[in-house]
Amino acid sequence: MAWALITGASHGIGRDVARLAADDVSGLLLTGRDEGALQALAAELLRPGLQVEVLAADLAKPEGVQAVIDWTRGLGVIPDLLVNNAGLGAWGLSRDLPPDAEATIVKVNVLALTRLTQAFQAAMVARGSGRILNMASTAAFQPGPWMAAYYASKAYVLHYSEALSHELDGTGVTVTALCPGPTQSSFHERAGSRRSTLVVGGLLPVAESAFVARAGYRGARLGRRLVVPGLVNTLAVFLVRCVPRRMATAIAAWVARPARG
Repeated sequence: MAWALITGASHGIGRDVARLAADDVSGLLLTGRDEGALQALAAELLRPGLQVEVLAADLAKPEGVQAVIDWTRGLGVIPDLLVNNAGLGAWGLSRDLPPDAEATIVKVNVLALTRLTQAFQAAMVARGSGRILNMASTAAFQPGPWMAAYYASKAYVLHYSEALSHELDGTGVTVTALCPGPTQSSFHERAGSRRSTLVVGGLLPVAESAFVARAGYRGARLGRRLVVPGLVNTLAVFLVRCVPRRMATAIAAWVARPARG
């Protein structure tokens, strides 16, 4: 039986990846913080020949991450596809954010992703097959004032994923970093970034989450190391590599600054 374990499956990209995976696997493990949304998704996807299990867990807490690991192992599952989609951000000057905001970003975007990847990759290698899809961002390619911890966390995800991809070469296990730009989701509401110039000014095209999910899912199935959905995002990633770091940081700050009016 082929299984997919997807974090952050309650909404957005994670939910759309689950919908895609449902056509290819015989078992889905869906986790997120919104149990009601998980149950609704499970009811939507459930069909003959497909087993769907859900677990509400807060990946900002070590016990939440361990609960996902224990739950998966308790079912006797080594995921054929691990999707580390859960993530969050916080917009504002670092000094003005709530005391735990940036630490929580690191706990979810970095620590939980690392622990879950580490929990299953050795078993995947022993089996000789597996796909890992990690949610990074175009934010991973430069520092990001006004969302400093978020940008830094996504740089970690990108570099970690690329390094693991090299380590796992030839094992039958692949790691893909998905780096979308702005995407239709509840991210900006949760991050508090609706007042940023990026959102108010519409400086970059906003992709549908289903489009991003398709690009990432296809890339993972093909074993690609890096997926940047959309031509504008691809060009932006290329250009940011061609300018001095200080300039790239200044541009990111200009884009993320509070909108006037």
